[in-house]
Amino acid sequence: MTRNRMSAKKASEAAAAKLLAIPVEDRLRDSSRVTDAGCWEWTRYRYSNGYAALSVNGKQRLAHRVAYETFVAPIPEGLTIDHLCRNRACVNPGHLEPVTSGENTRRAMRSHCVNGHPFNEENTWMHKGKRYCRECRRRRNREQQRKKHDA
Repeated sequence: MTRNRMSAKKASEAAAAKLLAIPVEDRLRDSSRVTDAGCWEWTRYRYSNGYAALSVNGKQRLAHRVAYETFVAPIPEGLTIDHLCRNRACVNPGHLEPVTSGENTRRAMRSHCVNGHPFNEENTWMHKGKRYCRECRRRRNREQQRKKHDA
């Protein structure tokens, strides 16, 4: 290894060690920005699924779980942490709640389509286990008919 690479590697390791020496509480606060919704949105590493990651005692952990355990209490066995704000990058302990896996899944199901129409019995069309918005489908069909008629 060349001298420059070795010194760059040592500098990187020193910076990482310095960061890890900062108490977890401070790292959680300093590594996030407050959004208009009150989320403490993680500004450092995130997994591809959007969840924030934090190194604690040499182990990568989900930052929202660390935040809950640090600022609130240990997570009860068998429970998972739900983001009440639906923002996976949020580490605000006020936006986190321990729930069962089933409850977390139920809460994650959207009540409205991307255009704001309710997913209710009258407006929901199911196909191959997936929900579709009837109103959006009607509007798409009308628009296609209009374009066909205008052509």
